[in-house]
Parts: sequence; C-alpha cells; structure tokens
Amino acid sequence: MLEKTIFLKDFNSVKEFVEIANSEPYDIELMYGKYIINAKSIMGVFSLDLTKPVICVAHCDTPGELLHKIKKFIYEEN
Repeated sequence: MLEKTIFLKDFNSVKEFVEIANSEPYDIELMYGKYIINAKSIMGVFSLDLTKPVICVAHCDTPGELLHKIKKFIYEEN
C-alpha cells in the first residue's frame, strides 16, 4: 500500500492524475477529511476541495512505479 499527500492544482493536473489512476489495475482513493473518493472518477475528484492537499492511498503491493508516475503531484510541506 502507498499513502502520499498530493496536491492537484488545476484542471490539467486532475485530468492527468485520473488518467494515471485509470491506467493501474488496483484501487486508488483520495481522502480529504471524512470523504473517500475513487481516484479513477474525474467527477469524484472534482467533488473534493482541491484548494488543499489530499491523501492518495493506492492498494498495491509494489508502489514504486506509481510513485514515479505521481511524483510531480506529491505535496512537500515547507
């Protein structure tokens, strides 16, 4: 399992992230507060408050490839 905080800053980042999520065979979720959204659903992702970082949870055994694909979305707190 992979759990990372990510930030989707605009429409294009949401679109790209959802495309990446859909290319993977396992479940990927985005969590914000009490909400858990299927990351493969563009409408679901847009239902979140995207002005703040969200937690990405991928239910996979080997997260290395996904981590490489989503590295530009990973939120680093300063």
